[in-house]
Amino acid sequence: MTLINNPAPQNSRIFSVGAYRPERVVPNSEIVDLIDSTDEWIQQRTGIESRHRAAADQSLVDMSVEASIIAIKRAGITVDQIDSIIFATISYPYQAPSAATELAARLGANTAAAWDISAACAGFSYGVGMAADLIRGGTARYVLVVGGEKLSDFTDPTDRATAFIFADGVGAVVIGPSENVGIGPTIWGSDASNRDAITLEPSFLEFKNGKHVSDVGWPNIAQEGQRVFRWAVYEMAPVGRKAIEAAGITPDQLAAFIPHQANERIIDSLVKSMGLPDTVEVARDIRTTGNTSSASIPLAMDRLLAEHPELHGKNALLIGFGAGLVFAAQVVELPPKWS
Repeated sequence: MTLINNPAPQNSRIFSVGAYRPERVVPNSEIVDLIDSTDEWIQQRTGIESRHRAAADQSLVDMSVEASIIAIKRAGITVDQIDSIIFATISYPYQAPSAATELAARLGANTAAAWDISAACAGFSYGVGMAADLIRGGTARYVLVVGGEKLSDFTDPTDRATAFIFADGVGAVVIGPSENVGIGPTIWGSDASNRDAITLEPSFLEFKNGKHVSDVGWPNIAQEGQRVFRWAVYEMAPVGRKAIEAAGITPDQLAAFIPHQANERIIDSLVKSMGLPDTVEVARDIRTTGNTSSASIPLAMDRLLAEHPELHGKNALLIGFGAGLVFAAQVVELPPKWS
């Protein structure tokens, strides 16, 4: 069968990035007493000095609207040109309808294809890969990819393993057509045999003796920190190297490395294991933003470009990894300077 008017494949790139961090800054000193810890201990283990947390009446989509409007404006397009919205999150508190459709309605993009993806800390990189393929295949022209979390709603403030790690925020990018390749192949996958290393416990709904059991308690993030740390340190460097190779470049052709902001010791280990040269700027947004799961890469991208405007239009390696255990990485051309 010959398809009529089948569009030719086209390249894609990131046009812009927008970020929103809640106004409230929470230093380690506000957390340590509840978990019998110290600021020094938290910084030594994770690199985190402070994090942002949303107000009780501020929703995930409230924050997402702010980040998305910035990204769309910087991209130089209008809302009605957005034909697809991919929303990566694990903290939208409704199964249906989706966060993406709520965001679409709030932005006025009422006819855009809109859906959520649940790939935790790799969700943003999953979304970037999907958007690039949609554009390449002619299914979409401008895609809004959002990574957003309000993890304070799902974090037990007395849990010594998680209370100091997770935070709130949203990052968004606009991805559209390009004459040149601006997004390299996505290297992704999972280690599903370790899917129980990070969970939301208890589940919203449980089965006992073949029957639904309701009112099991509000879910909070639980993780086996050392298990996740070892997995990330030993398994993610090869993923990053494959993404660099798939993009057809060498490490010295990278200008920036923007990994998921999970732990500064993990970031340091990945830099060393991949043999990245000193000329590569490494995003370390975790220090004042904490771990925002799917939001961490676009938030870190936004801050890195603000601090190093010379990186606009340069190559960067993105790599996300987290609950599932899932991962995704790609080399991208960072967005050009916006007016």
